[in-house]
Amino acid sequence: MKREALEALFDQQAATYDQQWNKLAPVRDGLHLLIGAVFSALSDDARVLCIGAGTGAEIIYLSQRFAGHHFTIVEPSAAMLDVCRRQAEGHGIASRCEFHHGYLDSLAPSAPFDAATSLMVSQFILEPKDRSAFFRSIAQRLQPGGYLASADLASDMESLAYHNQLDIWTRMLSTGEVPSDMVERFRTMYGRDVAVTPPERVSEIIASGGFNTPVLIYQAGLIHAWYATRAQA
Repeated sequence: MKREALEALFDQQAATYDQQWNKLAPVRDGLHLLIGAVFSALSDDARVLCIGAGTGAEIIYLSQRFAGHHFTIVEPSAAMLDVCRRQAEGHGIASRCEFHHGYLDSLAPSAPFDAATSLMVSQFILEPKDRSAFFRSIAQRLQPGGYLASADLASDMESLAYHNQLDIWTRMLSTGEVPSDMVERFRTMYGRDVAVTPPERVSEIIASGGFNTPVLIYQAGLIHAWYATRAQA
């Protein structure tokens, strides 16, 4: 999906995004819990880069769990970033946050980060070489050994398992009161506008961007999450 179309899509959803997905919060909360376990190895004053942070759900969670961490938020949707900023202000953590409207390639250079999050972001990059370049751009912002927590939709779309997973996934979305027309739209977007790729291939793409072998730490339906450390070289 082109950047402009993706930005417009999330701009339209920003005002009601959290409310719309609230009934599916256990899936999100489980992911955050595992990322928190990974990041518990960081120093008390760690600097965390959050790419495509949307309304800031992972930042709110991590900021409450790690009182000394600071966050740089990169978000191309202006409307999403506005919600994220208000959330940070409401939770009293805005002083620990830097907000950047745009993409990683337009973020000013800084000292290397200790960790990064990229949750449901790289799946919108359809070409594997461009997806690998995205992860390389993250690696270049991290200190050697720095942590990446990454999550995306992943499955082998040619397999019977995928079709069974998709059936359960869409039933879950419907139970969460996601509008039926949106659920059907997702079915057509997967593979066309969203790179739903076999998990082992996603792992290879992350590693090709300059990371040690990723470790799968979480799966809920089609969502898979890994952590990886930046390679030393």
